[in-house]
Amino acid sequence: MVLNEMFVLGFHDYEAQGRRLADALGLPFALTEIHRFPDGESKVTLPAKLPEQIVVCRSLDRPNDKLVELMLLAHTARTMGVKRIILVAPYLCYMRQDIAFHAGEAVSQKIIGAFLAELFDAVITVDPHLHRIERLEQAIPRGQAVSLTAAPAMIEFLGRHVQQPMLIGPDAESEQWVRAMAEPAGLDYAVATKERLGDRSVRTRLPEADYQGRTIVLVDDMASTGRTLIAVASQLKFRGAGAIHCLVTHALFADDATRQLQEAGIEHIWSADSISHPSNIIHLAPLLADAVRGLKS
Repeated sequence: MVLNEMFVLGFHDYEAQGRRLADALGLPFALTEIHRFPDGESKVTLPAKLPEQIVVCRSLDRPNDKLVELMLLAHTARTMGVKRIILVAPYLCYMRQDIAFHAGEAVSQKIIGAFLAELFDAVITVDPHLHRIERLEQAIPRGQAVSLTAAPAMIEFLGRHVQQPMLIGPDAESEQWVRAMAEPAGLDYAVATKERLGDRSVRTRLPEADYQGRTIVLVDDMASTGRTLIAVASQLKFRGAGAIHCLVTHALFADDATRQLQEAGIEHIWSADSISHPSNIIHLAPLLADAVRGLKS
């Protein structure tokens, strides 16, 4: 697509990443101002003048306020004459609940996907947490829905910093990321199995392999409480593994997950900058900029 007379619109809570995206695209950057009233409502203020096309950059961790603010932004931008709005949301929320397991449960993936499709002409994200669907377009049914992967950037990072690691996926859902990273680089990999006992309790089992003295990198698309990674790290230590590191795309790391991962013997915790966190080491701006350029006009 032609990037003339556009700019990147960002937010204070994701400003550094928004500026990096603007720099990668060669576009100006502007901030959306958010004021939150004592009752929790948000006032959204856009720049006084907007071009006909804008790129909105905001990751959707801790999403509830952000979704309302994106709705206010999109509707306001349309009234100001904006014809096309592209959302770059490196972490895309509410993708895990893709089926109702019990009567009355909301299927958030379909609802939020439709909500975003109504607001934006294109949505770009990275490693969305999809279970029972294969393509992001199945969750976001209108406009352009672009799903990227951080795997190449992650394996490039490992190639520069860790010598011949063994990659471990902490559960079956992680297998696609582990395989996508290990096979092109010729690295050994294995995938653990997991039984979830609750939101903060899991039981894991490693497959039979020689872990003795190996440098291990636990790889996953996202880490929330860190309980699964902790359980796998504990088993790896028991089986004689050497150094253990962790590399994830989305560093949600709720509560004191980082401290508990370190206490479990994980030496380095690395992540992409899809969610702002001290572990951010991989910048996604070049990947995201290429995707914006590749959108159909």
